[in-house]
Amino acid sequence: MSPPALMPVEAALERLLRLAEAAPIEDSERVALEAADGRVLAEPLVAGLDLPPWPNSAMDGYALRLADWTGEPLAVSQRIFAGQAPGPLQPGTCARIFTGAPLPEGADCVEMQENAEVLADGRVRFTEALRPRRNIREQGHEVRRGETVLAVGTRLGPIELGLAASLGAAELPLRRRPRVALLSTGDELIEPGRPLGPGQIYNSNRTLLKAWLERAGCVVTDAGILPDDLELTRARLGELDAVDLILSTGGVSVGEADFLGQVLREAGELALWKLAIKPGKPLTVGHFRGVPVIGLPGNPAATLVTFALLVRPYLLRRLGVAEVEPLAFAVPAGFAWNKPGERRQYLRARLDQGRAMPHPDQSSAVLRSAAWAEGLVEVREGATLAEGDPVRFIPLSEMLG
Repeated sequence: MSPPALMPVEAALERLLRLAEAAPIEDSERVALEAADGRVLAEPLVAGLDLPPWPNSAMDGYALRLADWTGEPLAVSQRIFAGQAPGPLQPGTCARIFTGAPLPEGADCVEMQENAEVLADGRVRFTEALRPRRNIREQGHEVRRGETVLAVGTRLGPIELGLAASLGAAELPLRRRPRVALLSTGDELIEPGRPLGPGQIYNSNRTLLKAWLERAGCVVTDAGILPDDLELTRARLGELDAVDLILSTGGVSVGEADFLGQVLREAGELALWKLAIKPGKPLTVGHFRGVPVIGLPGNPAATLVTFALLVRPYLLRRLGVAEVEPLAFAVPAGFAWNKPGERRQYLRARLDQGRAMPHPDQSSAVLRSAAWAEGLVEVREGATLAEGDPVRFIPLSEMLG
């Protein structure tokens, strides 16, 4: 009997997104604008006013009524600064006006000061032909009252927050933060700060994922390192009853020491997906007492790649975000690839004069190459590459936020 085919990355992501959509995080809370960075809108942001709220000047210059101008100089009847309420424009005059200042009633043109000459008697002569509505920002040009400005599921960044502020929003309705329980498996693991014993290594995955999850807006429950003991494992998992996801690193198998897998199978369901991806072939997906469970491979680079490409999109989709995959772009390969494989490879790489250059050490056990890298280069299954061929480059900055 032939072994089952490896699952393509696209199929794994599609399955995870379907699971996410079946378990949306719909609870919401109102949050102050200054605390909303990185959070997700639970309701649409609807404009409560026009933006701009009144016609205003796009330039430093002079506001006038075109019907009053016959080519002769005009007297200046008032000066209008941003933040002032001007009086109506006096017939046969112009108003000195500054950028952002409200247009006086009766004016229908603003001429920039570079095209105006102030005469000795204080009148202003215009040196260029004038046009109606020139250099005027019309009321509601950007946003009309009642218009939906940001949709439900929008993830807020500095630009979106600035837009909300321009509409006067002091707080926003947001999805509550996902609650994620993070645990590690493996007798060889020990937390930083403690002395290493024989055969032990420091647990880098916990630190990597905790920081990443918090950047993604999650509240993390640190479930620590699971002991190789059935009852203690069962007790530890039983404490995780108020979370939206259990995220583990390290193998879940069918071996004698697979206590995590045994407890998960007892209280729920568990499937081991073998992915056509490198690094990161094994992925565990299931439920424990109704709580979704995702198990990542234990090697640090494999943890990084699978979290970036699969778990982060899954969490964002549970919050209602529509576009969850990182932006990527094509660049010339700065390397040749003569070893086609059955798994899609994601090489830690950086750009050198616009060409993708992979780190020489692509071991799944190392993070140093990822710290050096600026992104991941995708090499598709069965592909060979000549130097200069286009490859897909995914910036780490697209996935770390």
